[in-house]
Amino acid sequence: MFYFLCKTVLHGRMHSVTTLRNYPPLMLSLRCISASSDQKSFTVSYLIETCGFSKESALTAAKHVYFRTPENPDSVIAFFKKQGFSKTQITTVIKKRPQVLICKVEKTLLPKIEFFRFKGVSSSDLLRIFTAYSTILVTSLEKQIIPAFNFISNLLESDEDTVYAIKRLPRLISYDVESYVLPNINVLRNIGVPQSYIILMFRMQPQTLLRSPAKFMESVETVKKMGFNPMNKSYLAALFVYTSMSKSTWEKKFDTYRMWGWSEEEIFKAFRNQPNCMVTSEEKIMTMMHFLVNKMSFKSSAIAKHPRILMSSLEKKILPRGLFAQDLLLSKGFVKNFNLRSLFLSSEKVFLNKFINCYGAEAPKLLQLYQEKLDLSSKWKSDMKASTFVKS
Repeated sequence: MFYFLCKTVLHGRMHSVTTLRNYPPLMLSLRCISASSDQKSFTVSYLIETCGFSKESALTAAKHVYFRTPENPDSVIAFFKKQGFSKTQITTVIKKRPQVLICKVEKTLLPKIEFFRFKGVSSSDLLRIFTAYSTILVTSLEKQIIPAFNFISNLLESDEDTVYAIKRLPRLISYDVESYVLPNINVLRNIGVPQSYIILMFRMQPQTLLRSPAKFMESVETVKKMGFNPMNKSYLAALFVYTSMSKSTWEKKFDTYRMWGWSEEEIFKAFRNQPNCMVTSEEKIMTMMHFLVNKMSFKSSAIAKHPRILMSSLEKKILPRGLFAQDLLLSKGFVKNFNLRSLFLSSEKVFLNKFINCYGAEAPKLLQLYQEKLDLSSKWKSDMKASTFVKS
């Protein structure tokens, strides 16, 4: 209707200013449009000139916040600076939540800072939390933050542990914890998970408990069927891994291991042995298996028995140690053979003692050669990633 009236006024007989003034509601609407346009223009300019936004980012942000004068935004930025936020952190906060620029410092922002400080959050952690999850700054302190914090604190029986959990997952404080966390905790209690393990999980991996109760129950039962005992810590480790990825991603991990000849039982056995082997990316699995099987001639089934190897650093451990052993130890005759565990799962100190220091006068030369392998491993890693991994 408004569009039709405007069109009539601008292009029809009612085209004069005098005629327009005969329609007060229409004049008011036009003035509002003009004012709104001016506000948006000022907001965009402010975001670009003061906050370092690109024009595109400023136009996007201006859809969610606008202001006509710089007083309040200036006071917010000054407040952040006083609290120790760097320029980069301030820009990050504003880009994530531009609405923060219209918050009242004394009424909205300062009380949140004071609350978290009172609960024991250090200044450096405050900056990290608010920068990582700026939504907290525009979340109600009385209606959401305080009730959520108190609920978690009662569960963990400690403000300190609650702060630790929030530091690990800042968005935790904005969840309806009673609707999500409590039902999921009760599920774990009902299957026999010790309370101390539940508290440890919530403290270290709170995101596991933030799933919908129905999906969480399904995951709990699935992990039980994989052979994990709820009374053991490994059950919660497996639950965390399983709930951290979609079913399609889970299947991709299985397919990747199958490509190297692992049976389904071998994959599940490796998962039970070391749940985090399923967190390893498909690309890293392929690179590791290509090197260990195709380059070093280890059997794929042997690697399945030691899945922790796949979680080691390719660049800092697997490549330099493998190439050192292959090119320098076997070819020079220092050792006749070696196994996966001693070569790749030992600490650096044990590795040096077993493969270098024990050779007396030759040790300095071997150590130098090992260091060369370490220095060159980045290049080898890039070359291997660029190649096509096909089992021989």
